[in-house]
Amino acid sequence: MRFSVFLPALVAFLTACSGYAPAANPTGMTADEIIAQMGTPETRRTVEGGSRLEYPRGPFGRHTWFVYLDPAGRVVRTEQVLNERNFLNINPGMSQDQVRYVLGRPGEVYTLGRSRGVVWNYRYENPFCRWYQVEIDQEQKVRSAGYGEPPECRRRERVPFP
Repeated sequence: MRFSVFLPALVAFLTACSGYAPAANPTGMTADEIIAQMGTPETRRTVEGGSRLEYPRGPFGRHTWFVYLDPAGRVVRTEQVLNERNFLNINPGMSQDQVRYVLGRPGEVYTLGRSRGVVWNYRYENPFCRWYQVEIDQEQKVRSAGYGEPPECRRRERVPFP
């Protein structure tokens, strides 16, 4: 009796996890097959040579997958874009749309005081407790970008007991 309750829960859990990333070799799959596997993309874009489906896995996910499709709607490649190489392409003066084109949707957005803009935060896989941050000003341009410490990594000051 207990096994019949446990098995469906286990299958549901494992099925949910399988849609996090694209299949090991999705080349040639149709857009419908990718969507059936990964779910509805957060963004669909027209790009040179076809289109792109974007799958941010946040706010605490450390990956954003871009799935590139040819004009016929077949997968030609996939890319996990939250990495050092792409972070180096974010520069002051870029528009927020250009940042979204390179990194996808941020995992978290913090509003800055005195109407100075916002900070976009991207968690990513790294051996340190840090995330990548992009400061966007009121004109929707990058003011600065760099690495910071997420709130869960900040050390609490210990109060010594007398």
